[in-house]
Amino acid sequence: MKIAVIGGGSWGTALARHLALNGHAVSLWVYEKALSLTINKKHENTTYLPGVALPKSLLASSDMEAVLKTADWVLFVVPSHVARSVLSTMRPFLSAQTPIISATKGIERKSLMLISDVMREALGRKNDQRIAVLSGPSFAKELVLGHPTAVSLAAKDLRLAARIQKAFSSDTFKLFLSGDLIGVQLGGALKNVIAIAAGGSDGLGFGYNTKAIIIAQGLSEMVRLGVAMGAEITTFYGQSGMGDLFLTCSGPHSRNRHVGEAIGKGKSLKEVQQSMQMVAEGVYTTESVYALSKKYKVTMPIVEAVYQVMFEDLSPRQAVMKLLALARGDEPLLDLKRKT
Repeated sequence: MKIAVIGGGSWGTALARHLALNGHAVSLWVYEKALSLTINKKHENTTYLPGVALPKSLLASSDMEAVLKTADWVLFVVPSHVARSVLSTMRPFLSAQTPIISATKGIERKSLMLISDVMREALGRKNDQRIAVLSGPSFAKELVLGHPTAVSLAAKDLRLAARIQKAFSSDTFKLFLSGDLIGVQLGGALKNVIAIAAGGSDGLGFGYNTKAIIIAQGLSEMVRLGVAMGAEITTFYGQSGMGDLFLTCSGPHSRNRHVGEAIGKGKSLKEVQQSMQMVAEGVYTTESVYALSKKYKVTMPIVEAVYQVMFEDLSPRQAVMKLLALARGDEPLLDLKRKT
């Protein structure tokens, strides 16, 4: 297959490398022209994935038309807050029949739309039959090291999903198929907000007991919003839900957990963002999820606490005490089971 990968961050580069090693002809669109030249000369993404050798067959470019013009498929891996603008740039060079696979984890802030819906609207497509979503527990560094990794792949056209599954799969990288576009995307987005809370707990010096509370109750909040938005509850117990939540809340490579940890240690959100080279999607997603919780009238105490810490000056320690004060009565998941 000829596959265009749009987005030269760590995850986009790791996936492009993986696909090239799988024998596909891969073109990588990189926003920075200087970086694209470096990748082609040194066969390494020195900015976002340093120290990792890239196949010589993997070609990078900052020319969107050149990258897209012969692509059979497109893999979209850009931060959610620039997704619409990048998609608008892509539209003149992309056929409506070309499948596009989103590996972007986030929600558009102003519209509160999932990325698949942003794609459909920005690309002028009548439906999302040629759109797929890839999401799950996957650190770029571990993928390139060949560590066993599994993610979810959602698409309404399951025949297309099966073809993508075959193209992406290797001995160490597996894709589980799903028809739940909403759930797989929400799992990938919501877990980033919970990971900020888990990082905040680390920054405050709390241990595994506290983190277990955050992960368990965080999953409950993810499920409640997901069901309210039309997702399948079982999706959240798979790779794009519980799997990704555990990884992002506990893994040392998690940018979102790092943001929370730094804030827990006393840094401001602005200071943390200025110190980071790559985007932590959870910062933007927190605003969107907080708004969605109000829109769908879903109680999400952890999300609300993270929002208040980052945007309303609530101290991390006060946030923890506030959450503990709310811990009474039945567990939320038990309530959900009774209602369904």
